[in-house]
Amino acid sequence: MREINEFITDQTGLSAATQHKIIISILILIFLSIIRLLILRIVWRQTQNVKIRYSWKRALSFIIPFSGLILISAVWIHAFEEFGTFLGLFTAGIAIALKDPITNLAGWFFIVVRKPFHVGDRVQVGPHTGDVIDIRLFQFTILEIGNWVDADQSTGRIIHMPNGKVFLEPQANFSTGFEYIWNEMKVNITFESNWQKAKDILDQIIHDYSKDIHIKAQKEIQEASKNYMIYYKHLTPIVYTKVMDFGVRLTIRYLCNPRQRRGSENTIWQNILTAFNKEPDIQFAYPTTRFYKAGEATNAQQRNL
Repeated sequence: MREINEFITDQTGLSAATQHKIIISILILIFLSIIRLLILRIVWRQTQNVKIRYSWKRALSFIIPFSGLILISAVWIHAFEEFGTFLGLFTAGIAIALKDPITNLAGWFFIVVRKPFHVGDRVQVGPHTGDVIDIRLFQFTILEIGNWVDADQSTGRIIHMPNGKVFLEPQANFSTGFEYIWNEMKVNITFESNWQKAKDILDQIIHDYSKDIHIKAQKEIQEASKNYMIYYKHLTPIVYTKVMDFGVRLTIRYLCNPRQRRGSENTIWQNILTAFNKEPDIQFAYPTTRFYKAGEATNAQQRNL
């Protein structure tokens, strides 16, 4: 063994003590890698749940490197009593050189501890909206929705966002706390239409569609009120009336799951079209522009007198 050490020293200039530390460091890395593989194999055998597997995999990806850093640092600084000084100097140096990565690391800690969102939640961070599909040490990833696609459906793009964004941008969570959103649909009919009948039809359609939703939403609000000051006096759908310059606007306001917004609008619009098609005294309105040739405007006014 001594001959091997002397040979390596002659070839590389590394002392026997340094060689010993390198070997121990390599053994630590191998040992931790084996531990990680064994734990993952056990988890994979015990459960088929994708979320549980993902959680274990992500947790080990943080714990194993951190443990390796601590153990290898202990080997190279000779004694644990020097570790505090080493860590202080090391932290001061990287705090200046690696400001953004440290901010992202702090953002990851904030996400893990405060839990503004979890994997699977639908969130909006700044101008970007999507479903969280991954949370890592320096960034989290969302599957984008909206943008050029209507009604909050997926665009297919994956957006990687630095964790430090949680300190700079407001975060809106569609899934945590209260899992429903208020959606509105605008239905325009002409002034000549029977707007009272149209409103009654819309009211019946939306109540039939959401007859069970407000009950579930009420239970969720009661649960969410334990952590947040959430209060709604009415959760049942409603139809509002407003006069526009081109007709009467009836606005349907109702609760829906954020992931089912487009599907709900599709179902409700089909019911509206079917119902209005049976009513000859209800006609859809839309903005129009009328043009008159010279003299026609005066003749039209005289006919109206």
